[in-house]
Amino acid sequence: MKIKLFKILSLFMFIMITGCATTSQQIMETEESQVKIRAMQTRVFDTNDKNLMMRNTISTLQDLEFVIENADLTFGTVTAKKYIHNSAVEATATVKEKGENQITVRLNARYGIKIVEDPEIYQDFFTALSKSIFLAANEID
Repeated sequence: MKIKLFKILSLFMFIMITGCATTSQQIMETEESQVKIRAMQTRVFDTNDKNLMMRNTISTLQDLEFVIENADLTFGTVTAKKYIHNSAVEATATVKEKGENQITVRLNARYGIKIVEDPEIYQDFFTALSKSIFLAANEID
């Protein structure tokens, strides 16, 4: 009886320890992947003109063939959508001040219900946005 109870308790402890370790590891991996995605989605620009950044964000999304659904300067958000192979790609850009002389732009893109994790998509957007800002700052049409 004591041996059977000991085996049951030992098995229970083993399950608890390995189960907790797996859960903890999964949480760490999830948090790490979220940080990587957030880093891909975010850029900081040296400007304090939120209105100009919003206009450039809208025009960049349009240049990338998105249809603007909503833009709100007060909240600093732009939502847009385009269709690829009958599935919607939805993008939400958030523009907000960071200190006195910088603005942060974050682009969240989803294909269907899945978050886009391809860094090239975000790089393309931010490269085009940077060019747009440069051209606007130098008043080049």
